[in-house]
Amino acid sequence: QVDLVESGGGLVQAGDSLRLSCAASARTPGTYITGWFRQAPGKTRTFVSAIDWNGEITEYADSLRGRFTISKDSAKNTVDLQMNNLTPEDTAVYYCAATEVGTWSQASDYRYWGQGTQVTVSS
Repeated sequence: QVDLVESGGGLVQAGDSLRLSCAASARTPGTYITGWFRQAPGKTRTFVSAIDWNGEITEYADSLRGRFTISKDSAKNTVDLQMNNLTPEDTAVYYCAATEVGTWSQASDYRYWGQGTQVTVSS
């Protein structure tokens, strides 16, 4: 069992940067994959990025690679998502998720989910 809490969302202007953070507390020790997904109004939840349990391997949605960076602070048990040069198309609720095994980009493979944090980018 993993509890996840996202923070860092807000309202920004196009071109701005924002850093999201996911604080994880695992009731059951394990090697978890942590992912970020987003869901825009009226659209399905889509993969953003993921990182392995020790922060060495990362994966990104092709369209976001180079603009978004995922990182892990094992001492703090947090996974951050740095988002640069934001556009209105990045407006969505961003979710942190965790799983022990599965396809990193597949939302249905993640067992644990946070409540989400809203990111709104104005033009």
